[in-house]
Amino acid sequence: MILAWRHVPRTLCLETSSPRTPRTSKTYPSLGLSRAFWRSVTKLGLHTKPRMPPCDFTPERYQSLPYDRVLEIHRRHLSPLMTAYFSKPLLLHQGHGQWLFDHEGNRYLDFFSGIVTVSVGHCHPKVNAEAQKQLGRLWHTSAVFFHPPSHEYAEKLSALLPEPLKVIFLTNSGSEANDLAMLMARAHSKNADIISFRGAYHGCSPYTLGLSNVGQFKMTLPSGMGCQSTMCPDVFRGPWGGSCCRDSPVQTIRKCSCAPDCCQAKDQYIEQFKDTLNTSVAKSIAGFFAEPIQVQTGFGRLGSHFWGFQTHGVLPDIVTMAKGIGNGFPMAAVVTTPEIATSLAKCVLHFNTFGGSPMACAIGSAVLQVIKEENLQENSQEVGTYMLLKFAKLRDEFEIIGDVRGKGLMIGIEMVKDKMSLQPLPREEVSQIHEDCKRMGLIIGRGGIFSQTFRIAPPMCVTKAEADFAVDVFRCAVTQHMERRAL
Repeated sequence: MILAWRHVPRTLCLETSSPRTPRTSKTYPSLGLSRAFWRSVTKLGLHTKPRMPPCDFTPERYQSLPYDRVLEIHRRHLSPLMTAYFSKPLLLHQGHGQWLFDHEGNRYLDFFSGIVTVSVGHCHPKVNAEAQKQLGRLWHTSAVFFHPPSHEYAEKLSALLPEPLKVIFLTNSGSEANDLAMLMARAHSKNADIISFRGAYHGCSPYTLGLSNVGQFKMTLPSGMGCQSTMCPDVFRGPWGGSCCRDSPVQTIRKCSCAPDCCQAKDQYIEQFKDTLNTSVAKSIAGFFAEPIQVQTGFGRLGSHFWGFQTHGVLPDIVTMAKGIGNGFPMAAVVTTPEIATSLAKCVLHFNTFGGSPMACAIGSAVLQVIKEENLQENSQEVGTYMLLKFAKLRDEFEIIGDVRGKGLMIGIEMVKDKMSLQPLPREEVSQIHEDCKRMGLIIGRGGIFSQTFRIAPPMCVTKAEADFAVDVFRCAVTQHMERRAL
């Protein structure tokens, strides 16, 4: 039972509610809400719990390993790295659309999408049907044989990309795709040095670790040779730019002298990049890796364009893609020009045993079909902008919300100690807010150099009602945190 103060005049509300049970309430006369009362509410973890939107799906009863047994197996046999979210890790059992269900039947709204990977929703019926059909026909052949799903998918994917980006290499993960792109760039240019942005994440393979510029992913062992970093054009924390410089419905709170649609900061960041070219790499480089937004983008998630690079009016030589390409199925791709593909073929016999399997390609085709038929790019634009503007109002309300940024259904919320210093909110405080969101039924991600940024990226089928719930939960969690700080 949750004793909660609902923000209506002169009433207290006793709510017996959870993601699994119906909500009932009784109101009582005001008890005189003193500061001491608020402290007791905060101390006991008692707070308003926003009403969760309905879901017309009932999960199967969990009948697998007991939770304690799962923890023991994980401790003894799986990676010792502490990667699991939450003090009590979630044991997930089933997914449906934008919803997840744990082993106890609790329901959660998934606003992280398996690290921005579930694009069209968990277990989408059309994707499931195509996967089951292919599963009964042919699982695997390897690239030494032809099979229709790979050719059908290559034709559909290439039709979405501009000329001359028409040659596709199918792989199994984003790290593998970025590895291959690095090899392509070096084979074609006959140079070695590659530049990427500070703060970038491009994978954890030995090659891509050199491109990933987040401290916790760096190793004391040699890896990723020939990679250099350059300053990321960050108009919130960087030295230049401000309230007129961002390609987003929401601008940063920091003021700048730039005129609308005439950003002066870009020239200063370009000069800094030239300095990197003059001081940190050889005379000629192999390539420059850049994310359009410094997280995963593409496949319509940004709303305004299908591909992130299109939002910047540039045409890259190579495009890598993974994450939402297979709605969670292991799949990735590298797309490049015929000229660069030929350069690679002259240098190495590139071969991938599992890349572009019949299963992966059938699923990939189904994902593209669903995005088009269900207008999910348009939904990303509409619901994403709606939600982004609502989160921006929270930024104006709370001192510890430093920045709200993003486009479409790709949103970052950066937490700070205060808006004057912009120092990152301590990790343990961010974790408290994260835990409170989960307790109220909302799953969001974490990111940033100091793990101070919440990542909001729900499946592209999300609704405005679900966006409202997410904003309400986040507001409630931040409110509760501010009250804890005041004690």
